[in-house]
Amino acid sequence: MEPFNLSALGITSLNEMQQASLEAHRTTNNIVLLSPTGSGKTLAFLLPLLESLDTNESNVQALILTPSRELAMQIEQVFRSLKSGFKIVCCYGGHDINVENRSLAHTPTLVVGTPGRILDHIVHDTIATNSISTIILDEFDKSLEFGFQEDMEDIFTHLPHLRKRTLISATSAVEIPEFTGLQSPRVLDFLENATPIKLTVKSVYARGNNKLDTLYKLLCELDEGPTLIFCKYRERSEEVSNYLWDKGVSNEYFHGGMEQDERERALCKFRNGSTYIFISTDLASRGLDIPEIKYIIHYHIPDTEESFIHRNGRTARMNASGTAFLLLGEEEPLPAFLPEAPETFPLTGKHDFPAEPYWTTLYIGKGKKDKVNKMDIVGFLCQKGNLKKEEIGRIEVKDYHAFVAVQRGNLRKLLSLIRHEKIKNMRTKIELAR
Repeated sequence: MEPFNLSALGITSLNEMQQASLEAHRTTNNIVLLSPTGSGKTLAFLLPLLESLDTNESNVQALILTPSRELAMQIEQVFRSLKSGFKIVCCYGGHDINVENRSLAHTPTLVVGTPGRILDHIVHDTIATNSISTIILDEFDKSLEFGFQEDMEDIFTHLPHLRKRTLISATSAVEIPEFTGLQSPRVLDFLENATPIKLTVKSVYARGNNKLDTLYKLLCELDEGPTLIFCKYRERSEEVSNYLWDKGVSNEYFHGGMEQDERERALCKFRNGSTYIFISTDLASRGLDIPEIKYIIHYHIPDTEESFIHRNGRTARMNASGTAFLLLGEEEPLPAFLPEAPETFPLTGKHDFPAEPYWTTLYIGKGKKDKVNKMDIVGFLCQKGNLKKEEIGRIEVKDYHAFVAVQRGNLRKLLSLIRHEKIKNMRTKIELAR
């Protein structure tokens, strides 16, 4: 049995891919790990990393680069859950750089972040690189797709003592860049042996090319469950969201042009069940900590088969099943990777209105930096708000605020009871998360 705190993550043993990665890292310095979305790749590189860290080294030993802020924060959360005693600092664009500088002043063992922000710290000497011996590129193909190659190449020029290199991807359809210095890497390919997904694909045709109206009718047809709607463009995802709000349908949209706090709030409300409908660009196709998706709706069909596969990979993961819908205009051509349209899904008017979520989200203006934790919030809501524990859902505590899922029917009464109360003897803003 490996000496890792796996119980904190709700698992008792490693899967085949994670075990293979652990064993390979013990004998090989250059590794490429290919494994599907949702298969546990984060643990597959964090556990070998933990084994290799030197408890006597006081400088930064390892660097993890990711294509998105959310993936960086997710890795940080998993690493902290392992309770190894090693310090990690997360750095990404949109985060207060002064907060990061203060965290980096107390030298961490591991730094995780997006390429642009990491390079900024390296150039300004807030991250010392001479002692970094390990680099991990998570979703490295996505980083290349997002245009981070130049930043990553610059970062590698500042790492003179690299010994271990690990590249992680959910696809094999990418060439390994020369600047990584991977020579004869050991490739762990778990893509071909992945469990076939239990995915059903259907077509839905928009009469008169009115996709918005047809989308609403499709949502009325679906049973309760997390639904992810993919659009090609940021502006279109917002337009779809506004249309649904005008119809009275709770939803959240998500894209790379949003401020970080807006992205965090949207993800939190989707994770905790305050909304079933999440509208996004392809940014949500990989690397986000979001719930098991029941339905995928392609409002726009992507340009490549690879993007189509990754979108659909958000549902029917592991042992679950799911359904993907292609929302098609009457004259809309199918892409080359779809030689024929899937079976048509009939719109029968099954429900008058889309399923409404059980939870809603409460915003509390205190967080980790105020020494507020999840148990403090549960105690506060039970004692001051007269809630039972089962009436409190998922709680996410950020640095300076927290989000709490509470039963939708309790909100008005709850706010009247707690609006002017103190939490841990501190007054703070408490309101419905917008």
